[in-house]
Amino acid sequence: MTTPEGNALVDDLAARIRAKIMSGEIPIGAPLRQAELAENFGISRTPVREALRQLQSGGLIEVMPNRGAVVRVPVPWEVREVYEIRAELEALAARRAVSRLDASKIAELRAVNDRMYQRSLAVAAGEASADENAGANDAFHTLIYEASGNTRLARMLAEINDAFPRNVSARVLQDNPRHRDENFAEHRELVDALEAGDADRAADLMRDHVMSAGVHLAQWYERRSSTVFTG
Repeated sequence: MTTPEGNALVDDLAARIRAKIMSGEIPIGAPLRQAELAENFGISRTPVREALRQLQSGGLIEVMPNRGAVVRVPVPWEVREVYEIRAELEALAARRAVSRLDASKIAELRAVNDRMYQRSLAVAAGEASADENAGANDAFHTLIYEASGNTRLARMLAEINDAFPRNVSARVLQDNPRHRDENFAEHRELVDALEAGDADRAADLMRDHVMSAGVHLAQWYERRSSTVFTG
């Protein structure tokens, strides 16, 4: 029987493994070997096994024949479904944020967007590491979640974003210069609508922006899923 202390250890371990997957430190398709994880975390295999079961039930990892546990590669239709939901929720967040964003928050949104774009150009030029820019896009959207004034909505969006490794979303932007430029321009147009107090336009722009991001991400996974377990 698992003790409360044991449950806490498993939960903490699952969270730490999840964080490594979400950051890309453990990439999609990578094997998750119990002995190796136990050694890395300095614990026995038992809590590692339970933590992996927890992550498997959450859909983040899967057990492959002759491979054991691996980081799961999402299928394109799943990405599109999740982003359809995310688009509607983010449109609501943008609509609610219109009446709650003051001049300082608008300025912060513009600064975050500009900083993200300049860093992405530096990464493309080989002048910076991609890891430095991995969370910049999320930071922009999180500001709007928080400004919505709805804690449950912000939490739901955070959980949806955790459905897929965040470094992949950053890589999709980084690997496609046209998509990167469009993303920056769409953010800027969205901030203009927020600043103007146009709730309908802000909601529509956000919805279209997220749906577009979902299409690009689904296409990336479609290409990746055909090669990740070969070679």
